[in-house]
Amino acid sequence: MSNALPPFGSERLGRVRDALSSPPESIERPVGALAVPLRFVAFWTAVALPFLYLPLLAGGLTGSEPTAFVALLLANAVALVLGHDHHSAE
Repeated sequence: MSNALPPFGSERLGRVRDALSSPPESIERPVGALAVPLRFVAFWTAVALPFLYLPLLAGGLTGSEPTAFVALLLANAVALVLGHDHHSAE
């Protein structure tokens, strides 16, 4: 008979749970480093996109332009959400 732990003992499950709840720093650093530029680009995209509405609205929405207008609105909403916290700490 062996005294080895069962493959899914409570001690091993606890270690797996701890590892999943706190990812290693090697993963957190690159993700954190990408968040700042992503927020920057999203913020300024949200600022600039409304200027693209003007030509669509000035000429009237005909043909496939309503679809483009709705796509611009959705892109602007996504950019607003992603860029919301840009420079909020300052």
